[in-house]
Amino acid sequence: MTPFGVKLRQLREKKGMTMSAMAKALGITPAYLSQLETGKRGQPSAVMVDRICAILGLIWDDAEALKDLARLSKPRAVIDTSALGAEATRAANLMAEVLPRVDDDEARLMAEWLEERRKTL
Repeated sequence: MTPFGVKLRQLREKKGMTMSAMAKALGITPAYLSQLETGKRGQPSAVMVDRICAILGLIWDDAEALKDLARLSKPRAVIDTSALGAEATRAANLMAEVLPRVDDDEARLMAEWLEERRKTL
């Protein structure tokens, strides 16, 4: 699952749209939409996210929030630390080692800390 996929499903269901109806409106297959919702397809293109926002009637902050979730929904995130210090490399490797072993609550706490830290950078 990706944050984008979870939110997309919630928004689609809240709007009362079936997967088939939304896929048709987007000009994609229901299988592709299902893959977006389940996280089997990673980050959608910016154009696709714009189309989804339009179909769901999302504007301003709601549209930006969905775009931010799409940006943070790469199931295979890569961190290039080659230009960073040794501690950054250690932190990235520890994250890669530990994250697959934590539960959702621990992952949420880690993500919340990172979100707060991002605001100060």
